[in-house]
Amino acid sequence: MLDKSFGLLFYLKKPKNQVNEEIPVYMRITIDGISKEVSIKRTCAPSR
Repeated sequence: MLDKSFGLLFYLKKPKNQVNEEIPVYMRITIDGISKEVSIKRTCAPSR
């Protein structure tokens, strides 16, 4: 039997030279243990 796995994670990733309050939101997709990371072109305040 073939087992398939799928994971989806949204998280904030603070750049080293970040000055303002808004931090970019990234998405990590994991399929069968292989993960890829992509920016979703949105920002969010870390307090939220």
